[in-house]
Amino acid sequence: MSNADQRHIVVIGAGISGLAAAWRLHDRWPDAAITVLEGQPEVGGKLRGGQIAGVQVDLGAESLLARRPEALALIREVGLAEHIVHPNKVSASIYSRGEMHQLPPRTLMGVPSDPATLKGLLNDSELQRVEQEAEHLQTDPRGDDISIGDFVSQRLGRAVVDRLIEPLLGGVYAGHADNISTSAALPPLAVAYRDGESVLAVAARAMPSLQATDQPVPPVFAGLTGGINTLALRLTEKLTEAGVEVQRNVTAREMSQRADGRFEITTGPVPDPSTLIADDVVVAVPPPAAARLLGRVAPEAAFHLGAIEMASMAIVTLAFPAEALAGVPSSGFLVPPAEGLRIKAATYSVHKWEWVAAAGHGRGDDGSDVAIMRVSLGRHREVGALQRSDAEIVEMALIDLQRVRGEALPEPIDAVVTRWGGGLPQYAVGHLERIKTVRASIALVPGLAICGAVMEGVGIPACIASATRAVSELPASPVRMEP
Repeated sequence: MSNADQRHIVVIGAGISGLAAAWRLHDRWPDAAITVLEGQPEVGGKLRGGQIAGVQVDLGAESLLARRPEALALIREVGLAEHIVHPNKVSASIYSRGEMHQLPPRTLMGVPSDPATLKGLLNDSELQRVEQEAEHLQTDPRGDDISIGDFVSQRLGRAVVDRLIEPLLGGVYAGHADNISTSAALPPLAVAYRDGESVLAVAARAMPSLQATDQPVPPVFAGLTGGINTLALRLTEKLTEAGVEVQRNVTAREMSQRADGRFEITTGPVPDPSTLIADDVVVAVPPPAAARLLGRVAPEAAFHLGAIEMASMAIVTLAFPAEALAGVPSSGFLVPPAEGLRIKAATYSVHKWEWVAAAGHGRGDDGSDVAIMRVSLGRHREVGALQRSDAEIVEMALIDLQRVRGEALPEPIDAVVTRWGGGLPQYAVGHLERIKTVRASIALVPGLAICGAVMEGVGIPACIASATRAVSELPASPVRMEP
């Protein structure tokens, strides 16, 4: 095949969605020339790693949903199967009304399957309201979609939203229950909304059976020894070995379509631009950047992507002498917004992951052990706490940790602040219809596809699934027209 005839495919974005798309593209068309453009110096997007106190850890996403197959399958494909690990079986908590409460078991993103599990977290009157759901069933929905907060408040009372659902959604979406779509974020609950079914019954049905069985219940989450970030690094390594060109520090600024059907992608500084010509383009960047790129080639998709709000957040990774965290019988805790703290969650990584504990052995200056933990801050439309210096954010995290724990922690050995400005798309009410319109607009442009956290879910498996779908939607052969 001559260079003129060779299919050239450009993937814009080297987060997990873009890297997975490039992997699937090479699998489908091994003879194609594939170029991946990444505006940052590092690949992986939210799968970022780094060192703290000499320990290599995840500074972004640290786990993935193991009950979906896509991520584990990709991990095995790139040869990392032996590095798959699962969290230690230690409980998590919710800090509510000034006290720690064990995270209630068997909930569907905080929607309880058994009101009895909420005792202690909710007071008697709030618990009674949950038990009275049958008196609040509504069989005439007000529309096709509703926010999780509005729906659950109507069914079970506001306390379930404020004390349980809000902290869980804050961890996944960095958003608020009153703004997040039931249809997009919790599809089983949307069925209850439309059919007037009990949400308690829906949550119970979604839980694994408690009946005795010879087969152990599979873990909900998984990670990788060395961190989830190693998946992005291994993917990039494998892609490069296969001849895929992964360009870092290259931002795609504009995109247009030529008369022959191919795409022109403009990169580089405005005074000295460069142009790539591609038969196909897979857009794998967050909605604001995608909207800018698609303005000329798929304006309706660009309009709807541009209307999607983004949430910013920060992760503070802290290293302490091991004895400072030795007495903590928990993997971490969540904090509802109602508590008025700046932090929304903390993870005792040293207790959650065996490999993190092992990596900290002997890392202290005197050969002592180091314990790692993470604290997250930032919710949708609440950026004030993040508009501070790294030192100020670390201080805020330590102050809130002291309040929650009831005692001060020693000065950290090391601290790393990782910021995700506009990092998480918000699945607002009507999100599924918006994405349906985006897909329809993209489908009108042969050779164009889109994937990422905005399309099918914000988790790693969902991002990989969206990449696989995007590649499958490209035409079998390049579409080239007579100019």
